[in-house]
Amino acid sequence: MSGPALPAASLGDSFNAFFEAAGEFFRNLADVSWPALVGACLCLTGMQLARAYAWRNVLQAAYPDKRIPFTRLAAAYLTGAGINAILPARAGDVTKVFLVKQQIEGSSYPAVTSSFFVQSVFDTTVGILVFIYALTQGLLPRPPELPRLPAFEIAFWADHPDVLLLAITLAGVGFVIAFAILARRVEKFWQRIKQGLVILTTPRRYLTMVASWQAVGWLFRFGSFWLFLEAFGIGGSFGNVMLVMSVQAVAGIVPLTPGGAGAQQALLVATLEGPRRAAVLSYSVGTQIVTAAWAVIMGFASILLVFRTRDWRGLIRSAEEDAERDREPQLDQPS
Repeated sequence: MSGPALPAASLGDSFNAFFEAAGEFFRNLADVSWPALVGACLCLTGMQLARAYAWRNVLQAAYPDKRIPFTRLAAAYLTGAGINAILPARAGDVTKVFLVKQQIEGSSYPAVTSSFFVQSVFDTTVGILVFIYALTQGLLPRPPELPRLPAFEIAFWADHPDVLLLAITLAGVGFVIAFAILARRVEKFWQRIKQGLVILTTPRRYLTMVASWQAVGWLFRFGSFWLFLEAFGIGGSFGNVMLVMSVQAVAGIVPLTPGGAGAQQALLVATLEGPRRAAVLSYSVGTQIVTAAWAVIMGFASILLVFRTRDWRGLIRSAEEDAERDREPQLDQPS
């Protein structure tokens, strides 16, 4: 087989793994524990609301003289999550920021956007700790086994570590160059960026008002994974939940297929010990389908009940157009 055909074959394996898992899910639908599944969905909602409250506190610190109602902010958060479940390129995040900006008079896109990413500080820290735990406990495949997994993004990067290093380096260099150019051109822009990050300058306030709520969100997330494992007959346990969390992190590092199609299935089949392969496949894709469907239901319920519209495409268009109008005058300002 020729060299160029190898990646294509691997990509086909990745999608085949996903569709095989989808088939197992629908064939075993009658065996699903519906109470556990409903509980998992409620935990997912609890996670989103806890994260939304943390974001609300970040914004309140950035705009202390403004009243920021939690109900509409939570609805914006759920709306964005629902759109992200059906559209690529994080269109939901753009919509989320747009809806929140409309609620805070005098706010700016740079400040609202940077406030949104404050949560990545805690999330990245916890994610790394989860990954280290799984690695030290031998829950994940050893590096020599990675190229043999039927998941394109994992096998490709494991087979080509030099390409992975180059991609990471180029991304880092590009970020530094963009940062330097923008920092010189738009001082006011960076002032607004810092306004969204102001809560990080008071560590005690950040820990009590943001990190603590994110920790609650992670507990809900842990509970949802536990209940999903129970719902699909895998069995909830601390080790299994940590494994699933680590697999999601690995599959999403540098995704080359939509939603990491096939990557999570391949990793879970290789790492979850005890359950039948069919049960693992049913669980892995079933969790993805149910999570996406629940996000869409909650998101569109928020659009209808809180924002009084059914035109979600119009919301996305308005968000992109408004962000573009806000960006152009800022980039034209001299430093």
